[in-house]
Amino acid sequence: MTEPSSEQMVRTWRALAASHAAVCSALERELGERHGLGVSDFEVLERLAESESHQFRAQELADAVHLSQSALSRLISRLEKTGLVERCLCGEDRRGIYVTLTEAGRRRHAEAAPTHRDVIAGVLTHAPAGQ
Repeated sequence: MTEPSSEQMVRTWRALAASHAAVCSALERELGERHGLGVSDFEVLERLAESESHQFRAQELADAVHLSQSALSRLISRLEKTGLVERCLCGEDRRGIYVTLTEAGRRRHAEAAPTHRDVIAGVLTHAPAGQ
């Protein structure tokens, strides 16, 4: 099996980056207009909704959604103000913080999830060849 050339790898990387940018742009627009959420907001709600306990340790959540601790903290503060999540201290480690999805957060996620899936499908289905 032959190794891809560096030019092929660069073309592949650029196509991947272009697809990612197109999906993120469309998601920001549609999730924002229809549900008042950004892409990172939705991703946090999605991870919490998928969790059996509807909660994550803040550090694990930051890693899962690819945000720094400080960026996640600001995002969680915004979501807390709208009642979509709550923070609570970790019982076994008082330095640890859990982020928990509220009932309002579950409803908002359930309302936004079809939009999220439709946008992804629409953008990726209509991506130019090679992307």
